[in-house]
Amino acid sequence: MTQTALAFALVAMLAWGLWAVFADFATRSLAPEVAMVVSYVAGIGVAVVYVLAQGQRPAFSSVGVGYAALGGLFSGIGAISYYVALQRGSAGVATTVTALYFVVAAVLGVLFLGDSLTTRDAAGIALAVGAVALLST
Repeated sequence: MTQTALAFALVAMLAWGLWAVFADFATRSLAPEVAMVVSYVAGIGVAVVYVLAQGQRPAFSSVGVGYAALGGLFSGIGAISYYVALQRGSAGVATTVTALYFVVAAVLGVLFLGDSLTTRDAAGIALAVGAVALLST
């Protein structure tokens, strides 16, 4: 991983951590679906500013747009489920359990994208699952 990629990954980690806290605050005074819509509208604003700041016309393909739309569909399902979990339960449990989405992505990557899964990768996933189990109880 390049230093630039690592820097962006660290920013994402911090931003999503803050997002989880503010999402929890939001569901204390808003219905989860309303909190999610407001959150996503703000996020779309950030994405539009980022695209415009690049100074280039973005390239589109029908296949890419289709995959992005499907990704958005599942992101929306996950987000509304997350916001409902926040409203009905503990932020610590909701956040740590939903953080296991990477396990689903890793398994699907191996099954459908030709990604490899080494013993070391499997051990890392198992340890992460164990950590989330410990944090969520």
